[in-house]
Amino acid sequence: MIGLVPAEKLVDYVGQDIGSSDWFEVDQDRINMFADSTLDHQFIHVDTEKATPLFGSTIAHGFLSLSLLPHLTSQAVLAPENLKMVFNYGLDKVRFINPVNVGSKVRTHSKCVSVDDKGDGRYLMKTEVTMEIEGIEKPAYIAETLSMFIT
Repeated sequence: MIGLVPAEKLVDYVGQDIGSSDWFEVDQDRINMFADSTLDHQFIHVDTEKATPLFGSTIAHGFLSLSLLPHLTSQAVLAPENLKMVFNYGLDKVRFINPVNVGSKVRTHSKCVSVDDKGDGRYLMKTEVTMEIEGIEKPAYIAETLSMFIT
């Protein structure tokens, strides 16, 4: 975790690792709550009997895994000092590579890709975030996230 740095120094971290989050277990209750919230009750997420022959168990929704970004990436931070606000500016690219089976532990690893000074104390940072699955070589996903910092 790098932490808070002078805003004008953010660009010095382009290409550098920011760090990793703690491991986080994805349980069936969380998957079921996400299914209820999004009305996505596809059997691969909620029906153990039908999902097991395909995946070995039920699997988390890709968007559930993606929705864990704010919590997990808050544990490894690169941000400007004097930060007043940060908001999700979007995603440039997301690739779901490997399913997250129920009971798996996941964590994110972040790397600063770019920083653009937008003027008026605004900085747009692109971060490559990889969600790792404990004990599995291939990640769950790789995403390019965009964060707007207001100082």
